[in-house]
Amino acid sequence: MPLSDHAPREHTISVVVPVFRGEKTLPGLLEELDALNTSTLTPGGRRFRVSEVILVHDAGPDRSDLAIRALAGRYVYVRPVWLARNFGQHAATLAGMASTGAEWIVTIDEDGQHDPAAIADMLDAALDTASPLVYAAPTNAAPHTWFRKVSSRVAHGTARVFGAGGLRHFHSFRLVLGEVGRGLAAYCGESVYLDVALTWVVSRAAVCPVTLRGEQGRPSGYSRRRLASHFWRLVLTSGTRPLRMVALFGALLSVGALAVLAWVLWAKWTDEVPVQGWTSVMVVLLVTAGATLFSLGVVAEYLGIAAKSAMGKPLYLIVSDPAEGPLGRDASSPAPAALPEARSTERVVRADR
Repeated sequence: MPLSDHAPREHTISVVVPVFRGEKTLPGLLEELDALNTSTLTPGGRRFRVSEVILVHDAGPDRSDLAIRALAGRYVYVRPVWLARNFGQHAATLAGMASTGAEWIVTIDEDGQHDPAAIADMLDAALDTASPLVYAAPTNAAPHTWFRKVSSRVAHGTARVFGAGGLRHFHSFRLVLGEVGRGLAAYCGESVYLDVALTWVVSRAAVCPVTLRGEQGRPSGYSRRRLASHFWRLVLTSGTRPLRMVALFGALLSVGALAVLAWVLWAKWTDEVPVQGWTSVMVVLLVTAGATLFSLGVVAEYLGIAAKSAMGKPLYLIVSDPAEGPLGRDASSPAPAALPEARSTERVVRADR
């Protein structure tokens, strides 16, 4: 049979959903994803299928665990992943990516903002541009407060200034080649920022226009404190350019100090400076001391990241379903028979540097 007579090759997709507060929104999201579990054509004529949905329980404040168990019982392609504690969205996303097995990985939020129907367009964008990574590019404003919108723009710009030049655009709704996502999840260390890490292993990324939907009344899991921490981690993992900028700042202060010293000596020599108080001296001391402490703080943050990696702090820890283990076992029920050979269901993923 000629090659042209063969049916189009089907692309399999794993959808990863980090779950923090998804008790009410997950059932609706799975109903939409269920329509893509059968072979579907993209607008460009490519055939694809969502072969599995990975729900990563990130130990949120609601009963998302109950929703995950119910959905896993209803849909055979839903695979729960249980984290030992709350590790954060990026760690949960990487844990889900490490647990996938399809050709492509799509990461999607739990709150209903992202339309699963856009996955077809994102796959077309990846194949049309031969890009292993595609980010959603919202065509409408995100349903966030003005503070979060402004801070998001500042974060994008700062990341590029501080070394993440490849981050022209990034979003939590993304499609990435499966082998790239799984390889990245295996080697990322603690305190990593996922989108910065993607620039380390992906040479180019495409964007796909999408329309964001409302959050279905679900409150955001990000407080201003967490957003600030998120932003600082983005800056620190963008590269070592902040350290070079600190060194440049120190050099400029030194040049400025030499210029002021030369002017003071010249004025003293020509008797043009009357007796002065301590105001100017204190100003100089406070400025230089503040710059020194700030510089030491930036260096200390980098040392902290290096120390956490050296100590082997895991980015995440996957465990078995807590409801099926000793912690979830009813005290009145009989203990299960001992297995002939104990097996651990835990996996630790750490930085491999």
